Amino acid sequence: MPEAPFRRDPTYRPIIGFARGVFASLGVRFDIVGEDNIPRTGGALLAINHTSFLDFALAGKPADLRGKRLVRFMAKESVFRHWLGGPLMKGMHHIPVDREHGGQSLQTAVEYLRAGELVGIFPEATMSRAMDIKAIKSGAVRIAATADVPLIPMCVFGGARIMSYGRRDLSRGTTVAITVGAPMHPHVGDDYDALTEELRDRMRALLDETVGRYPYQGSPWYVPARLGGSAPTLEEAEQMERQARAEKAARRGGTNGKAK
Repeated sequence: MPEAPFRRDPTYRPIIGFARGVFASLGVRFDIVGEDNIPRTGGALLAINHTSFLDFALAGKPADLRGKRLVRFMAKESVFRHWLGGPLMKGMHHIPVDREHGGQSLQTAVEYLRAGELVGIFPEATMSRAMDIKAIKSGAVRIAATADVPLIPMCVFGGARIMSYGRRDLSRGTTVAITVGAPMHPHVGDDYDALTEELRDRMRALLDETVGRYPYQGSPWYVPARLGGSAPTLEEAEQMERQARAEKAARRGGTNGKAK
């Protein structure tokens, strides 16, 4: 069980300082609304949309503004096996998620929350190529209900312009807009499916609000199609995702075949 709460973060704090330096060097402009919805003390689960490889670094910004609080993110287990990323993720007390057997990660998240930590979860599981909110899992609602903590929806927008699937743009001056919504308060025994749909609706409303104040012209690729952008629709994005999974599986099969 984790220390309750963590008293020392010799890894996390320096990495935050490094990230600040990187964002400053890129001239990233942050537009953050609603950070007051994050409690200054006590556990809370942040449910965050996912469109960028940088979302872990960006989504912690509002909590940092609320008394320099830290967020323990739930991330796929393979990241923790990386020779460099693994030790750093463990040092920051993030939570590995085995998508085949997720029970242990859910329990760890509950323990962290009961210990007074902020935990970040990406309920869409994988990045959205549509830049919209995909179907989400019920895990976020279940975790918050079990831990008896607020469930806070959040939208991060603009990070995909810097680094996303097949895209990397390190030019200066990108705006990253973040909106933190009002908390939900799920309880054990509630209708988890209905609350999961409500969470998705709230996340989509936050996305609409965030895009509405975002500075852009025309119909850019990073704006959802339903909001006038040229990103793939959710249906088109799902087809792209299936194709990407098939290609990845084929590459693995080819590698295995060579090894034999």
